[in-house]
Amino acid sequence: MAPPLSRRSLLQAAALAAATPAITHAATGRAVAAASEAPSVWTAQPFALDDVALGPGLFADKRELMLDHARGYDVNRLLQVFRANAGLSTGGAVAPGGWEGLDGEANGNLRGHYTGHFLTMLSQAYAGTGEQVFADRIATMVSALTAVRSALRTDPKMLAVTGRFGTAQENVRGSYQYVDLPAAVLGGASAITLSAWVKPTHADNWARVLDFGNDTTKYLYLAARNGSGVPRFAITANGAGGEQGLNGTATLPLNQWSHLAVTISGTTGTLYVNGTAVATNTSMSLNPAALGALAHHWLGRSNYSGDPVFAGAFDEFNIWSRALTAAEITALQSNRASATSAGRGTLASYDFFETTGGTFADASGRGLTATLRRTWGGPSHPGFLAAYPETQFIQLESMTGSDYTKVWAPYYTAHKILRGLLDAYTATDDDRALDLASGMGDWMYSRLSVLPEATLQRMWGIFSSGEFGGIVEAIVDLHSLTGRAEHLALARLFDLDKLIDACAANTDTLNGLHANQHIPIFTGLLRLYDATGEQRYLTAARNFWGMVVPARMYGIGGTSTGEFWKASGVIAGTISGATAETCCAYNMLKLSRTLFFHEQSPKYMDYYERALYNQVLGSKQDKADAEKPLVTYFIGLTPGHVRDYTPKEGTTCCEGTGMESATKYQDSVYFKAADGSALYVNLYSPSRLTWAEKGVTVTQATSYPSEQGTTLSFGGGSAAFGLKLRVPSWATAGFQVTVNGGAVSGTPVAGSYFTVSRTWKAGDVVRVTVPFRLRVEKALDDPTLQTLFHGPVNLVARNSPTSYLPFGLYANAALSGDLLPTLTPVSGKPLHFTLNGTEFAPFHEGTEDPTHAYFRRSEPKVVFGGLDSGVANPVKSDGTSLLDEIWAEAPFATKSALVARVQSTVDSWVAAGSLTRANGQTVVNTAQQATYVS
Repeated sequence: MAPPLSRRSLLQAAALAAATPAITHAATGRAVAAASEAPSVWTAQPFALDDVALGPGLFADKRELMLDHARGYDVNRLLQVFRANAGLSTGGAVAPGGWEGLDGEANGNLRGHYTGHFLTMLSQAYAGTGEQVFADRIATMVSALTAVRSALRTDPKMLAVTGRFGTAQENVRGSYQYVDLPAAVLGGASAITLSAWVKPTHADNWARVLDFGNDTTKYLYLAARNGSGVPRFAITANGAGGEQGLNGTATLPLNQWSHLAVTISGTTGTLYVNGTAVATNTSMSLNPAALGALAHHWLGRSNYSGDPVFAGAFDEFNIWSRALTAAEITALQSNRASATSAGRGTLASYDFFETTGGTFADASGRGLTATLRRTWGGPSHPGFLAAYPETQFIQLESMTGSDYTKVWAPYYTAHKILRGLLDAYTATDDDRALDLASGMGDWMYSRLSVLPEATLQRMWGIFSSGEFGGIVEAIVDLHSLTGRAEHLALARLFDLDKLIDACAANTDTLNGLHANQHIPIFTGLLRLYDATGEQRYLTAARNFWGMVVPARMYGIGGTSTGEFWKASGVIAGTISGATAETCCAYNMLKLSRTLFFHEQSPKYMDYYERALYNQVLGSKQDKADAEKPLVTYFIGLTPGHVRDYTPKEGTTCCEGTGMESATKYQDSVYFKAADGSALYVNLYSPSRLTWAEKGVTVTQATSYPSEQGTTLSFGGGSAAFGLKLRVPSWATAGFQVTVNGGAVSGTPVAGSYFTVSRTWKAGDVVRVTVPFRLRVEKALDDPTLQTLFHGPVNLVARNSPTSYLPFGLYANAALSGDLLPTLTPVSGKPLHFTLNGTEFAPFHEGTEDPTHAYFRRSEPKVVFGGLDSGVANPVKSDGTSLLDEIWAEAPFATKSALVARVQSTVDSWVAAGSLTRANGQTVVNTAQQATYVS
């Protein structure tokens, strides 16, 4: 490995590289892409998604449900927010809403993120299925985003639409565009008429038709809607409290043309709506001349920065230096001003006849050309791409505390877009996608590289606003494609040193932190280790994983409560209706597999199986829907919880990662040793692997987890390597392997890999038997609160009560220690059981049944083989019962071995005074009389 690169050396190299022209990806895409091989430090490597085909079964069924959404959802709705931000036509598309629209939570400050998720889903779907529809949809989105970036690189251009009389200028909602009029437009007039045709498209209170003023002290404005939703004109030289106003009487209709006019003459002001005088004020002491020179003369923008920009269209706008009569105002309703006795405005007259460009001619004869502008100016760099202005990124740089209504994780959103573009490029070889991604990297580097280190550390430490998701991982992936030093330097600018240093020192500081803000940081650190060789990145990621698993992990593999972490080891004490944010499981899976690439510890794949087969599969509803992904946000683990598959307002982060999870189920079934010496079979899932370098195929046929094992069949040529079969940590007995019908020697060990080395050839068949047993896992802080597993499958009780259900499991326990005989299988429903009239079902079933993931363990009587001794089951002060202590020694080879264990345990409890001699003898006699399942 090369010596570690310091942040300083990377920045110096980046500065030199930035001075040279950027590569043109359109010309070099495939050559550059060849650089994105697996990092040299990985001792195990993944296969590409298109190397592994899913076979029929649980995963394929779940994926198909999500593919309905991938095929059916109108991508123009996703693109609407991007096109609007660039001032382009949205084609009538309606934004998705929820987090992906201006009316959603926190004013839609996260919009654009969902488009990135969707691109990733489409890319994975195309790789996994080869269906052309997914490639076509990717191309549509990449084309649109290319046009968006091109539009953002220039001054805004007119969006010509059909007007009241001819063409009109449309301000798409979310474009933040307005028309800037020259300073002389009012001409110092004391009498005046303002006239405008408008077609509002959204009911925004206080959106201005016009606002001429200096600031929030001296101004005059005409709003399409005031706080009561009706038109208002006001003029003031002393702020809002000094306004002299005129209010309309009815709301302007949306998506219809309305005419507004205001006249001022002497002390009388009149407001007209569609030719009718709706308000008159005869005590107006102010007029434009009284305000003097004003700095701003805007159509569509307010001097109050918090007011919305007018959304809708402008047609003819005129200003006269006199008050038109009521008859003249009436005449304007059916004709352009030029065709009426009033004639064109004498101070300004804009027809909006233009169809292109960003300026509007003044037909008054005064030559006061108007200019279309953005409220935020424009991007600081040509690589900028987002669905909202750059202002969120700018404001973050001066923030000292979180306020997601103003700034909501802009670099998080940038990550989703960047990741989606990189995945689109990988899937379809579309060089435009890489060019967009590279441009985003250049833009972020131009912003962040000039900030002081203290500013960066402060930014990344801010809850929510400073969240940046998996952007470091994506940027390192970008660097592997471009080879540009500034991209690697950019990745290191996201280092949150206090977190990295604490975890590198194995100091747990997670209590109180937002879980999903921090988990993906560590996958990024692993990729930085790959690129720089800096050991603290690897050490921090490894230690962090151990702080979450198992100390902050629920049985299903999820983590977090209300999105945050609590103290280590507190599980029962954190269970709520808002546990296990689905994004957290998604990101823990990414971290686990990436750690495995560095060190092939089976614990990472044990966790992967747990979280994948339970929380991730269970987060997807078993229902097709083209409009919604139907994925949970939280999975509440409180008793009687019903999963919500349409969370919050929609288009949330968890629905985004849920789309991704459901289209990459095959990504960790198989890994290969970096030197080609071994094939890791991590998951027992129906699938077909094509290992091109070896010239072999491996087809796995199984209905796992309904089936307790799998069959692997080899095809193609012959190749020598070790077949590493994962022995799950819960598979404590009976794991067996045969090759072509013959047993393989060796002793499989739970929580390891069992290796079969030979030269494999077409026709070879490997049979793996993985016996399941029923077991419980206890909450770390309350051993009486337990969750039930059958092999890898978490079983949940389906019942409506909202308090923990009590269950005992020892009553018919087998000599092996398997608790399954206590339950009764449900005929025709694999992995379904009943106990005391309650049905237990796999967590992975995406239903809307009330469920109990945890239950209260209750073993009031000593029972063996279904035979009740009548003796109460005594319990020690630490919560351990007599039966717990007896069964802790399972498995028992024979009944006699169990009885001997019962006798020794009883003797110990009698000697300690915890059990009477008579009751102890009754327990032993019951154990001897009972009949057991072996």
